Amino acid sequence: MRASSSIKKTLALGLILFLMFVPVVPVSAGVTIKNAITSVQGENYAITANIEYRLSKKAIEALTNGVPLTWTYRFKIEEQRDYFWNKTVADKSILYRIQYHALLNMYRVKNESTGVADNFSTLQAALDLLSTLQDYPLIEKAEISGQKTYIVKMKITFERDALPLPLRPKSYVSSQWQLSSDWLIWTLKK
Repeated sequence: MRASSSIKKTLALGLILFLMFVPVVPVSAGVTIKNAITSVQGENYAITANIEYRLSKKAIEALTNGVPLTWTYRFKIEEQRDYFWNKTVADKSILYRIQYHALLNMYRVKNESTGVADNFSTLQAALDLLSTLQDYPLIEKAEISGQKTYIVKMKITFERDALPLPLRPKSYVSSQWQLSSDWLIWTLKK
């Protein structure tokens, strides 16, 4: 009985020592699509999405030193087929760039696809704009058949090739630059 008591104490002490030296892992940098839905807006199917941006220290440092960061929002609608690969019926993308202007002490978010730009006094405000996609038209209703099943895919990709040349090699191997999302896939509701 004494032996089992001393074993329990030794295991408890070992567990405490182990937990003391386990490093605390901070929330990793990256982009997560929290949720996305499609809905009918007039004659189109449109997408609304909420996105979470967690920039790494290196990305924030580069941004505040004038390096623009660029993301591509990619959308696909595919007709689901049983015997063949899915057929892509829509493939769209939006290119967003965020840049810090030190002289103005402002962040600029530009939709490179439309040319529309907005200025913000804080990084968080700029990221808030990127974090919300509201009623972006994907495809006309007429192109969707009522008898078929369609899936919608969305992904946000950090454009490493848009970084200055000296930063590119590091961006491919460092976890500080893993700022892309995974594909989010759901069924199109008609």
